[in-house]
Amino acid sequence: MIPLVDVYVGLGSNLDEPATQVTLALEALGELPLTQRVGVSSLYASRPVGPQDQPDFINAVAHLATRLSPLALLDQLQALEQRHRRVRQRHWGPRTLDLDLLLFGKQVIATPRLQVPHPEMKARAFVLVPLAELAPTLILPGGQSVTALAEQQRSPDLIRVLPYNPG
Repeated sequence: MIPLVDVYVGLGSNLDEPATQVTLALEALGELPLTQRVGVSSLYASRPVGPQDQPDFINAVAHLATRLSPLALLDQLQALEQRHRRVRQRHWGPRTLDLDLLLFGKQVIATPRLQVPHPEMKARAFVLVPLAELAPTLILPGGQSVTALAEQQRSPDLIRVLPYNPG
């Protein structure tokens, strides 16, 4: 049997009741095949990256344990985005749901379709702060502490909104 791999997924939404979108997606992540939800960060509000003519985002990070391959998990995440009516109109534009595969065990993956660790995560407080809340002792491939990176990226624009509260 394929062993369980610890993975971390970043979630974000800024359309159609973003906190509800993220909460529903967190619930759905626990129902993915061959996957269980291990933990969830609080929800955070953040300014958008890129175009500022859009609403603020609600973000969170989920810790999953999966037997899926990286690409099979990516397929499941993209299908979940589609169930939330995600439309890709412009780069860094508004969206009902954005799911990013941040980490897949200790693997480093570099393919045209998937890059893990997520290439932008070290520069994004809205990823690092919830990830450090969820896994404060986590060390990234390459040896960097998530908590130390989160401290470097802390921003007054990132606000903890509420703890995750399953319905």
